[in-house]
Amino acid sequence: MYLAARCPCQHRIPAETRAGRALPARGRLPRSARDLLIATFHSPIPRCVPLKAMYSGKLQTGLLVAGYFVYLLVGAAVFQALERTAEKREKMAAAQMKEAFLQSFRQLTVVEMEQFMRNLTEAIQNGVYPVGNESQFEESNWDFSNSFFFAGTVVSTIGYGTLHPRTVGGQIFCVFFALFGIPLNIVFLHRVGKMLSLLCKKLGKFLYEKGMRKKKIKFLTLLFFLATGILVFLCLPSVFFQITEGWSYSEGIYFAFITLSTIGFGDYVVGKQSGRKYFSYYRVLVAIWILFGLAWIALLFNLLTTVLEDTEKIIVKDLQQIGKVSKDNVASQQRRCWPVQFIPEEELPPPCAGGDAQKMEPLTADSDHTENEKN
Repeated sequence: MYLAARCPCQHRIPAETRAGRALPARGRLPRSARDLLIATFHSPIPRCVPLKAMYSGKLQTGLLVAGYFVYLLVGAAVFQALERTAEKREKMAAAQMKEAFLQSFRQLTVVEMEQFMRNLTEAIQNGVYPVGNESQFEESNWDFSNSFFFAGTVVSTIGYGTLHPRTVGGQIFCVFFALFGIPLNIVFLHRVGKMLSLLCKKLGKFLYEKGMRKKKIKFLTLLFFLATGILVFLCLPSVFFQITEGWSYSEGIYFAFITLSTIGFGDYVVGKQSGRKYFSYYRVLVAIWILFGLAWIALLFNLLTTVLEDTEKIIVKDLQQIGKVSKDNVASQQRRCWPVQFIPEEELPPPCAGGDAQKMEPLTADSDHTENEKN
C-alpha cells in the first residue's frame, strides 16, 4: 500500500516509511541487502534528491571551475605585463656582458673575473641563461604559457624558485594574488576531490548491486582509486616528460611526485631545457595536470593519514590491554605471597555458605562457653 503523497522526483513512498517500520525480508534476500533496505525505508525522510538541488550543485561546480581558471588567466596576463619588459632588459644586459667577456677575456684581471661570475650567477637566478646566440634571447620566460604556469605554481604553493617576479609591481601583485588564490585553490581541489570520490562511490554501488560483500567492495574501490591515480597522474605523464624533456623515466616519476606533493625542489622544471623546442601552451597543459593531480594526491594523503591513525589506535589499544593483563597477573601473584592478615578485607574471598561457615559457628560457641566457666 502506498501513500498518496510523493517526493519531488515523483517516486511513491512506501507506507512502511510513515509508520517507521522496516520492510520485511522476502524470499532469499541476502542479509546485507535486507539491512540496506531497512536503513533506506526506516528513515522518515525521502531519499530522493530534488532536481532543482541537483542542478544547483552542478551550477555551483561549473561557476567554481570557470571562476578558478579565469582567476589564473587574469593573473597570468598581469604577471606577463609586469615582468616581461624587465626581463628583456636583463637579457640585453646579459648579452652585453657575454660579448664584452668574449672580446677581452684574455686581459681580464682577477677582480674583473670575479665580478663577471657574480653577474652571471645573478642572471641565472633571475631566469636568464646566456647560452646560444642572440635569437634565443628573444624567447621570454614571461610569455602567456609560462605566466599561466607560474600563476598555477603560486596558488598551489609549489614554488619551484626558478621563476619569480623581479619588479616591485610584480612582487606586490604576487602577494595579493596568492592571498586570494590559495583559498580559492583549496576550494577547487576540495570540489574536484568530491567528484573523484563520487566516482568511487558509484563503482561501489555497482559492485554492491552485483552481490559483492561490503569489505571486498571497500578494498576494490580503494585499489581502483590508487591504481587509476598512479596511472593517470604519475605513470603516463612520466612517459610524456621522457619524450618532451629528454629525462629518464625515473626522473619523470621523481618530478611528477615532487611536483604533486608540493615539495617543489626546482631541480627539475618543465620547459627549461636549452636547445629543445616546446610546442605552444605546453606549460599550460602541465599546469592543468598539476591542478587535478593535486586533488588526487590530497585524497591519497588523507587516506594514508586515516590508515595511520587507525593503526595507531589499534596499537595503543593492544598495548593497554597487554599492560592491564600483565598488571592483573602481577597483582594476583603478589596476593598469593601475602599473609592473610595483610590482605585487605575488601579483597578477601566471601565466606562459603557450606561447611566452612558451619565449622566456624561451633568453634565460636565453644570459646564463649569456656570463657563463661572461667568466670
